[in-house]
Parts: sequence; C-alpha cells; structure tokens
Amino acid sequence: MAIKTTKMKGWGFVAAILVLCLATMGSIVLGYTEVTLNHLYQVLFHFEQFKESNTHIIILEARIPRALIAICVGASLAIAGVLMQALTRNPLASPSIFGINAGASLFIVVVIIYIPSISLQGMTWVSFTGAAAASLIVYAVGGLGREGLTPLRLTLAGAAIAALFSSLTQGLLVLNEKALDEVLFWLAGSVQGRGLQYLYPVLPYFIGAWAGSLLISRHINILIMGEDVAQSLGGRIAVIKAIAGILIVGLAGGAVAVAGPIVFIGIVVPHFARAIAGQDHRWVIPYSGVLGAVLLLLADISARFIIMPEEVPVGVMTAIIGTPFFVYLARKGWKES
Repeated sequence: MAIKTTKMKGWGFVAAILVLCLATMGSIVLGYTEVTLNHLYQVLFHFEQFKESNTHIIILEARIPRALIAICVGASLAIAGVLMQALTRNPLASPSIFGINAGASLFIVVVIIYIPSISLQGMTWVSFTGAAAASLIVYAVGGLGREGLTPLRLTLAGAAIAALFSSLTQGLLVLNEKALDEVLFWLAGSVQGRGLQYLYPVLPYFIGAWAGSLLISRHINILIMGEDVAQSLGGRIAVIKAIAGILIVGLAGGAVAVAGPIVFIGIVVPHFARAIAGQDHRWVIPYSGVLGAVLLLLADISARFIIMPEEVPVGVMTAIIGTPFFVYLARKGWKES
C-alpha cells in the first residue's frame, strides 16, 4: 500500500537511505576474506597505521570501489526503468527488455575486438552510442504499421532487437577467442574487479542524468496522464520525451560501460518504488534510485557466497531475482488486457 502523506514519504525515504548504508557496509565487510567493522573503522580513520596491511588493500582497492560501483549502477538502471515505463506506459519496460543493454554491449565488444587500445572515456561514449542506436531501432521497428507504437509492439520489438544484438555479440566473440576471454565475465554483468578508474569517466554523466530525471519528474507526472491531457495542460510532450530518452541512454549506457549488461533491476525496482510512494515521480525516482542501489548491493553480496571461494556474476543473481517477477508482471498484464 502506497504511503499517502508527504511527511511519511520523507520518513520512508530516510529509512531507505539507512538500509542503503547498511547494505553498503555489508558489501564492504562480507566476502571470502574476513573483514570486520573494526577493520573498516581503522582503515578509514587511522589510515597511516594500516596502509601497508592486506586488509587495507582489500578494503580501499576492492571492497569500497565495488560497493560504490554497485550503488551507481543499481541506481542508474532503476531510474532508467522508471523513465522507460512512464514514457511507454508499459510495466515491462526496462533497458534489458528493450534491447538498450544489448546494443551498448554489442558496440563495446566490436570496439574491444577492432580498437583494443581505446580509452575508458572512449569506451563510455561507445556504450552511449550503442544504447542510443538500440533505442532508435526499437522505436522505429515498434512504430511500423498502422497501429503505431503500442506497449505490446514496443515490448516485442525490444525483445527481438535484444535477441538480434545478443546473437551478433556472441557470433563476434566466437570468431575472436582473445576478446571472449576478456569480456566473458563482464557480459554476464559484474562489479567484481572493477576499480574506481572504471567509474570516474561515467560518474559525471550519472550525476547529470540523476539530476535531470528529478528535474523532469513533474512533467513525467503530467505525461503519464495521457498525451491529450498533457497537451491540454501545456506540456511539451516531444521535448520531455526527447530529454527522457537522452537521460535513459546516459543511465543505461553508462551502467553497461561500467558493469556490463545487468538485467531486471530496471523492471523490478520501479514497481516497488511505486508501491511505496504512489504515482508521483517526484518521489518514485529518488526511491527507485536508492532501492536500485540496495538491490544490486544485496545481489552482489549474495553472489559471493553461492560457490565460494569463486563468485557468481551479479547479473546472474539479478536474473534469478527478476525472472519470477517478470513472469508475474507478464501474466498480470495478460489477464488485465
């Protein structure tokens, strides 16, 4: 049941932030190598005394970067899902279902094979380009025919383009075993082994997209009432859709550049956010960002213990969590249609 008053939504958001802090500490402490809260405290506040210890190296060079990347990627994918579901009025919309992740992945794999010396900044722009190309193709294919764009046609077009791009990616990797070795774990979606150098080139775009999403949240509220209502209220539908599309590409493309094509965060989290905060996107978007970060952190923590001492890619864990929810939404939508 959604929280109704603004004060309660505020307290609920504070509670979500506290859960995020706990999940972040869990991400830093839990794993194959034992790290305690006291270790974390000593490393953070008595840096000089512990800078040569193995614990110091694990916390500062592995665990903290991993947690920060999971927070940024989880928040970005969740907010991208919110925007996509609002624009398309489709509860199944997400970067993974609509082929945006697959497009970014394909472009990155092509560049890794043919331009292996590309910089991390260049890789970020390649990912953005792939995400944008996939978005345009899905909308073009989904809009073919007399009926135009409908939620069902967009979903089918997205699934088809995602399958096509994934097949092309796999085909390229089969022909290039060296590239396959380099990107196999990344293609499953992972935050393991990612240093902050992977996050720095993308972080300004993430921050700008988060801020932009909040700025257009009021307009999104008008847009979901229907285009006729939005026009009657003076909403600039084309401009808002274009801005939202750019934000989605930045959020999803940046997430793929850092952590690979992690699935289902963009589907699952917006529904939980709306269940808590209602339909007001001024609250749904920040709630989704925090809950998306929490979900990816918890999935990453779980991935460390499945086949210890080895790790399962976090994308596998999010798929395990998200697939039943996707089936539930699909069945619910079918029954209502």
